[in-house]
Amino acid sequence: MIKSSLRLCLFVVLMTACTEKETVDLIVTNANIYTVDANFSKGSSIAIKDGVFVAVSQNDDLQTKYEAKEIRDAQGKTLLPGLIDAHCHFYRLGLNQQRVDLTGTQSFDEVLDRVFQFYKAYPDMTVIRGRGWDQNDWAVKEFPTNYMLDQAFEAIPVVLERVDGHAYLANTAALELAGIKADTQVDGGAILKDAKGKLTGILIDNPMDMVDAVLPKPSLKTQVTALKEAERICFDNGLTTVNDAGLDRQTIELIDSLQQSGELDIRVYVMISNTPENLDHYLPKGIVKTDKLNVRSVKVYGDGALGSRGAALRKPYTDQPGHFGAMVTPVSAINDLAERIAASEYQMNTHAIGDSANIAVLRAYKKVLENRTDRRWKVEHAQVISPQDFDYFALGIIPSVQPTHATSDMYWAGDRLGEVRVQGAYAFKTLLDKAGTVALGTDFPVESVSPFLTFYAAVARQDTSQYPEGGFQIKDALSREETLKGMTLWAAYSNFEEDEKGSIEVGKKADFVILSDDIMTVPTKEIPALQAEQVFVGGEQVK
Repeated sequence: MIKSSLRLCLFVVLMTACTEKETVDLIVTNANIYTVDANFSKGSSIAIKDGVFVAVSQNDDLQTKYEAKEIRDAQGKTLLPGLIDAHCHFYRLGLNQQRVDLTGTQSFDEVLDRVFQFYKAYPDMTVIRGRGWDQNDWAVKEFPTNYMLDQAFEAIPVVLERVDGHAYLANTAALELAGIKADTQVDGGAILKDAKGKLTGILIDNPMDMVDAVLPKPSLKTQVTALKEAERICFDNGLTTVNDAGLDRQTIELIDSLQQSGELDIRVYVMISNTPENLDHYLPKGIVKTDKLNVRSVKVYGDGALGSRGAALRKPYTDQPGHFGAMVTPVSAINDLAERIAASEYQMNTHAIGDSANIAVLRAYKKVLENRTDRRWKVEHAQVISPQDFDYFALGIIPSVQPTHATSDMYWAGDRLGEVRVQGAYAFKTLLDKAGTVALGTDFPVESVSPFLTFYAAVARQDTSQYPEGGFQIKDALSREETLKGMTLWAAYSNFEEDEKGSIEVGKKADFVILSDDIMTVPTKEIPALQAEQVFVGGEQVK
């Protein structure tokens, strides 16, 4: 009788042990999940514990296996891995919230009006900064001059940055503060003058640094506010990781401090700005990696931008005979940098717009990477490529491109490049076919933060009015699957982070976003209107 009782107790204990469930923090059920794994498989539910995915199921059976502290019904909505912006200016986006917003202005008169309204609202400003004007959007597509600014602001420095970040319009007070005169010479850019030899206030590329050097630096409070504002905007758009293309040590350390104290939740992949101070500090130090910060690359500027005719071309601009643009960093310096960075653990990520800049960068990469494997060096923008140069991307070089640049530039890119040369521009599908991967971003605040505009521009090659019919150079459109990979898994791969994020798989960080509709099946024209309704970083809801 005693033995029977012991057997019965043992059986009860064993059965209880067999049915005991593992406790997890969150289960999300009834979701339309695109995992973006190797098979691009679908799922219906996920379980999360300690900030990582512990289970992904094709049905809603996870509650039979796990005891969850919280269960969420996704109500059939689409769930994606957290979206990654592979090239942006996160900190600059935050700073821009405290400056005159000039995006979308349709004339220089509108630019002036916004500056005046800003000054009326902030009359104690000792310096006025603005950003976002683009003369290509105006009826008169010529660079503006500072004459009207001088009349209105004789003593207050005014500096208005072009949308691409590669040109300033500065009033005379700002020019004088920077010591810029009519005979000032600076390599790697231009200081424009009128027919009488008078400064117009337009500074292209390197001369801008002279102004930056004398303007007051933002206070610590301003910097913190900027970072938090940028994070809010990114989370609102479904971004959980951002690649900031060019930061200095002080800002990097501030981001790290805010992340460690729990005041900043977004994950940041950092490209350090190419300055002697940054290189001397970080290259010997090696990779800096925390849960939310990854510092392991160098941002180098090869040339300027196409819109300001600063991009370096092999042949003259079609709409400005005799003008080739300019290298911001000389070719010899790019070669030397490549040698130095290749000897470190760091990745080299170089801005290259024009075909001349691209080939200079690609040759430098090929030379130093020949006997090195898995370095994943990137060409940022890879915007205008000569037909014979696409093959360089088969050498393990990653094109990091921004689809909305194509749909912003398509109205005038042909004027700059001509009918033949423009065919090698914004060639995302060709680049993908050669490289096997593309990393997709926005370059915000040059473009909108919205990853849904990125997605739309990549697949439709149209503006939001569905222009042009059939799409701009539609042969280089990406499929929806390719585009989603470029914004998740491939972007993570370009950051050496594919084992920890970029797809919804067991063991990866629980970064994900729930959308207002299915981005993979919704009519193409409806993609720009999609919304990120819920956003999670490490299993914690941040929106």
